[in-house]
Amino acid sequence: MKIAKPISSVTDAFADRRLSDGEYIQKLKFGAYEGTLEGLEAKKLTVDRLSEGMLRDEIARALEVVLAVEGATLGVTQRSMLIEEVEHELTGYGPIQPYLDDPSVDDILVNGHGNIYIERDGVLEERDSRFQNDAHLMNIIQRIVGPAGRRVDEASPYVDARLPDGSRVNAIIPPVSLDGPVLSIRKAREQPFRAKDLLRLEALNPEMLEHLERAVQARLNILICGGTGSGKTTLLNAMSSFIGPKERLVTIEDTAEIRLQQRHVVRLETRPPSPDNPNSEITARDLMRNVLRMRPDRIILGEVRGDEVIDMLQAMGTGHHGSMATIHANNAREALDRLEVLVSLSDMRAEVRTLRRYISNSIQMIVQTSRMPEGQRRIVSIVEVTGIEGDSYTLNELFRFVQDGERPRFETMSRHFHFSARLKAAERGARG
Repeated sequence: MKIAKPISSVTDAFADRRLSDGEYIQKLKFGAYEGTLEGLEAKKLTVDRLSEGMLRDEIARALEVVLAVEGATLGVTQRSMLIEEVEHELTGYGPIQPYLDDPSVDDILVNGHGNIYIERDGVLEERDSRFQNDAHLMNIIQRIVGPAGRRVDEASPYVDARLPDGSRVNAIIPPVSLDGPVLSIRKAREQPFRAKDLLRLEALNPEMLEHLERAVQARLNILICGGTGSGKTTLLNAMSSFIGPKERLVTIEDTAEIRLQQRHVVRLETRPPSPDNPNSEITARDLMRNVLRMRPDRIILGEVRGDEVIDMLQAMGTGHHGSMATIHANNAREALDRLEVLVSLSDMRAEVRTLRRYISNSIQMIVQTSRMPEGQRRIVSIVEVTGIEGDSYTLNELFRFVQDGERPRFETMSRHFHFSARLKAAERGARG
């Protein structure tokens, strides 16, 4: 593993003793880090050739030298923590490694080398840990995106990638980012959310969950809408548990994060253009066209955002029933409007009425997710798309979340299901 050394030397790092305790501990850490690298180099050893115990011994020896030079003393607990942090620098992702290991952390946000935030239970917290400088942060970013086959530099200053555990990563660097490199990580759960988890977290009520299960089993085409971080992909993963084990599923994403709970799943991922070869790009539409030749029972599109919408609607309307997708929108009508806009930006030309009939014939249900002010994510609306009347969509809202003062609740808006015949037919098929 190639490791970049910190910019400052040990002597320079401790030249100013007017540092805060936290800053001084960071200086000790990077002094031990550099000393460990020099010790390994002198012995002609590399990190990947050492056991964990041998590496920690090397770090401890380097730390003793630094403490002796500085005339500093540390307690046993603080010394152990410093050794662990240096180990993270050598074998992991530096200051953010503890948050990657912490299952209670959902997001890690790094705004330049001096600011690290994490999100727990929907609440952002600023942390005391920091990177030494922008060069240190860039080293960690390259360590993340390199194994994923991605690159980030001045010619290509932003990148999407994923960690081996499926966590989604976005990095953007100068000159586009004015205050230093910015790193955002949406962590993947070790175990994807299941239906019972949604109930436990009060994201919906049992009646809503039962209807979603029936809709998936009846192979309705479902569009999940909501804002960033509202739980769209989480819901999609949970709803996938209702799909039968004998069906062939194909997923298409920009950065793979859907974790379906079936065995027969084919996962596809787009590829951005390379600065060296602009023609190397593989778009979601390219993959959609190829998927139609792969005999899928259902197609799961991570997010509708471009001209792949044409092929998605065509697949939903002509044989690949039960497909699902997510889209950024604040409510059901806005989601349908966004589909229209995306279609209009493609090479398809049609009158408004014809276009709306095409969309309404392809999408049967829209589920809206939302992130509450306190950070909790909920399903706030389930709507059937029943057709068009005149030039407008006709919608049948079945369930709604009502934020009524101190009594937030889920309400049943209609018990008349437009697709009740399909729901009943699916139930008879399951019993048979």
